[in-house]
Amino acid sequence: MVKFNAKVLKFEKKGEKSGWTYIEIPATQACKLKPDTKVSFRVKGTLDSFAFEKLALLPMGEGNFILPLNAALRKGTGKKLGDTIRVVMEPDDRALQLSADLLKCLKDDPDAMKYFKSLAPSHQAYFSKWIESAKTSATKTKRIVLTMTACAKKQSYSEMIRSSREFER
Repeated sequence: MVKFNAKVLKFEKKGEKSGWTYIEIPATQACKLKPDTKVSFRVKGTLDSFAFEKLALLPMGEGNFILPLNAALRKGTGKKLGDTIRVVMEPDDRALQLSADLLKCLKDDPDAMKYFKSLAPSHQAYFSKWIESAKTSATKTKRIVLTMTACAKKQSYSEMIRSSREFER
C-alpha cells in the first residue's frame, strides 16, 4: 500500500488523452505497488476519503503512471484542477466480472465472441464497464448492440466510440 499527496492535473493536448483530468503516480510509488511493471494494472483505495476499486493506472513512460479522474471520482472527491488530494492505494488483483448480458449476446455470435475473447482482459473490461454503467435499460441495450457490432467489425473500444460519435453527427 502507498500513501502520498498528488495534484489534480489536466492534459491540454495529448492525443486520446486530451482534456483528461488525472493524478500522476510517480515511478517511486508505482514501483512499491507493482515492482518492475511497465503496463497498466488495477488499484483500489481512497482519494481523500472517497473509496474506489478496479481502476487502472496507465503507464506514461519512465516508470510513471497516471490515474484518470472520471466525473464520478471528481464529484465524489469534490476536487478540481490544481487541488491537492490524499492518495492511498494498493493493487486490486481481483478478477473483473464481465457483463452477463453481453456474454449472453456474444454466445449467439461465435465470431464476435471469438474476437471479444481475443482481446486483453482489460480491453474486455472497457466494453463491459461501459455497458454496465448505463443508467437505463434502453441505454444498456444500445451499448450492447454497439459492442456486438464493434466485435463483428473487429473494432477496439476506442474505435467503436469514435465511429459511434461520427455516426451521431
